[in-house]
Amino acid sequence: MPNNIAFPLRSRTKASDSRVDPARILEALPQAIVAIDGALAIRYVNAKAEEFFYASASTLLNSELSELIPSDSPVFSLIRQVLRTAAPVAEHGLMLQGRRIGERDVLIQATPLGDPPDLVIVAFQERSIADRLDQQWNRRGAVQSARAMAAMLAHEVRNPLSGIRGAAQLLEQSANDEDRELTRLICDETDRIKALVDRMEVFSDDMPLEREAVNIHTVLDQARRVAVASYARHVAFVERYDPSLPSVLGNREQLVRLFTNLIKNAAEAITRGSGAIVLSTAYQSGLRLSLPNGNGRAHLPLVVSVEDNGEGIPEAIRPHIFDAFVSGKQSGTGLGLALVAKIVGEHGGLIELENLPRRTIFRVFLPMAERSNE
Repeated sequence: MPNNIAFPLRSRTKASDSRVDPARILEALPQAIVAIDGALAIRYVNAKAEEFFYASASTLLNSELSELIPSDSPVFSLIRQVLRTAAPVAEHGLMLQGRRIGERDVLIQATPLGDPPDLVIVAFQERSIADRLDQQWNRRGAVQSARAMAAMLAHEVRNPLSGIRGAAQLLEQSANDEDRELTRLICDETDRIKALVDRMEVFSDDMPLEREAVNIHTVLDQARRVAVASYARHVAFVERYDPSLPSVLGNREQLVRLFTNLIKNAAEAITRGSGAIVLSTAYQSGLRLSLPNGNGRAHLPLVVSVEDNGEGIPEAIRPHIFDAFVSGKQSGTGLGLALVAKIVGEHGGLIELENLPRRTIFRVFLPMAERSNE
């Protein structure tokens, strides 16, 4: 059995059915499966556990669980309870923290193995994709709020601003030097507010996107070249692309804007040390989501990631990072990631944030363009 020492597994299949391999079943499970012995050492991991803990099986096997998770984590209490009572337990909504894995919201199921139990099989399941989709739809609600606010600002603020600026210019013609400084200040500030209103106006555009087959790698290349020429000169770029990736069903201009914003956000987070931004693409065939309100299913097999090793996102604003006017930067307007959420939503996609120590990843899940029959 790969990635483990052998331990017995019961099977409900016929003994003569050699096609059913318990090891293959464990490797195919979507949960991270770990076997822990009485000394709280790791005796087995499946492939998903290697992904979950960002380490290979050879690194994980026979290591102490406390090397991955702090020893005061509730996970240890659950394992000891299972060893003591020989009864399975489960805990929902447990926040799992560790230097290697960052912070994760997980469901943990622990099951005894042996009589008396000498191993505990622990299954780690991150928050479900359905929950992530619910969060995405909440973000779309925030975008709708920003859209209504943008329409209100454009209507109620722009006209008075023009009047204020015009009055200041008239006063400037007959003002002395000292007063002229004040009229210029009025003009400059009205121009600044008008620029903010103009930026917000992008949210008021609710016209459906014109979409076609788009090569996402050319989109990323354009966004990268813009970054290297301006705000990301201090950053090294690493490209990890799947060359066989099919085309995205999208709007090229809006996708460039989306990834330009994500790359700019990543570059601005790198303020010290050796900065790097990793751009990667992958195909994930199994991601199909049931949309809210019975609106069918979304197939989002194309995954585009923007990863940086910067300062990360402050914990206090992480749940609201895609809301308008929420920013972790002193000079930020909080519109960049709100615009990203709007564009992703208009493409019927999904975006998620993974925030680990010195490793922040935005993953964008997008639909695939239909292949031509030619």
